[in-house]
Amino acid sequence: MNAPFDKNRNNAATSPKFLSVWEIEAYYGESYIVQNVSFDIHEGEILALLGRNGAGKTSTLRAIARLDNPELKHGEIWLDHQPLHQMKSHQAAAAGIALVPEDRRIIAGLTVEENLQLAQIAPPIGWSLDRIYDLFPRLRERRKQEGVTLSGGEQQMLAIARALARDIKVLLLDEPYEGLAPVIVQEIAKTLNIIRDQGITTVIVEQNAVAALKLADRAVILDTGTVVFDGSAQQVLDDEKLRAEYLAI
Repeated sequence: MNAPFDKNRNNAATSPKFLSVWEIEAYYGESYIVQNVSFDIHEGEILALLGRNGAGKTSTLRAIARLDNPELKHGEIWLDHQPLHQMKSHQAAAAGIALVPEDRRIIAGLTVEENLQLAQIAPPIGWSLDRIYDLFPRLRERRKQEGVTLSGGEQQMLAIARALARDIKVLLLDEPYEGLAPVIVQEIAKTLNIIRDQGITTVIVEQNAVAALKLADRAVILDTGTVVFDGSAQQVLDDEKLRAEYLAI
């Protein structure tokens, strides 16, 4: 197991990393959810953000995306030298942050293609529909079908595709494998590797820790809102004691 996480580091504004989260503290009302969390990510890297239920993983993603809940009380978040912590959610989105939430939020009454077109109404526009359909051939086949009638795996593909329809730098995924068959999990993992090859940085929160670790370059483990591990994904896969203590696997 790695040595305890070292918070003694320079201000994130001077960090050479692409995305820097520096000593953030976030609250839901009076509840202290994220407690002095820090980590860095290189451009094009996949980071697995792991931990038991209630560890603060989703709250950390929401803080990066600059959503109102949880409320960021302290700390800094920098994306390619831009101060995300000073931005509203729409500004963070324009800067290149895309959050795919656990519930996917496919818009009812719209077809697959209309969901994608809606994402491109205003700049910055990302991938073209043809490029998206090349990555997700199943969505091309179902482009005229109402999005909410797709299978769970297809809806997850649409949610990721909708993020790519914007010009994004960082893709935040909250439980993308939830409720999906293993074969679909493998298909989405292959897609995320292709997205990584396009230079997009990805943070994945996932209860299926083994699947996330096999995909990721690095892992950060949270426990009750604090960082207890920051290292390579392979280290976690190789460390049975670490997995048992913090991931129950």
